[in-house]
Amino acid sequence: MTCYDARFPRVSERLRFEAGASVLAVPSAFTVPTGAAHWELLMRCRAVETQCYVVAAAQWGDHGGGRRTWGHTMVVDPWGTVVAQCGEGADELVFADICDSVISRVREAMPLESQRREDLYQRDSASLRVLGETSPP
Repeated sequence: MTCYDARFPRVSERLRFEAGASVLAVPSAFTVPTGAAHWELLMRCRAVETQCYVVAAAQWGDHGGGRRTWGHTMVVDPWGTVVAQCGEGADELVFADICDSVISRVREAMPLESQRREDLYQRDSASLRVLGETSPP
């Protein structure tokens, strides 16, 4: 998934629970305001809810026209711990071990796949209504 897709949990959930992913790659170019507020939070959320490693490569720097990207490339483990991260304002590389044993341990401790309530995710437009509205005639 790329950049803005990280804001939609269903994308990463489908990669994990339907495609069997163990590692999610998220190349991105968050701007400084959104990156400062949301970047780490979103990457950690995607890791925890999918029990996958998240490898979040992030563009940083000034790009003309007033556009400045946040950077902070990181690797997050399936428990939501940032295990490696670039600093601010420098060309850096990040290295981290991706351990199958960590993935297995997290998934065994909290078996989300077997406890998912797919019945709650089904859309049935006939049963949807806005609170306070009466059902259509």
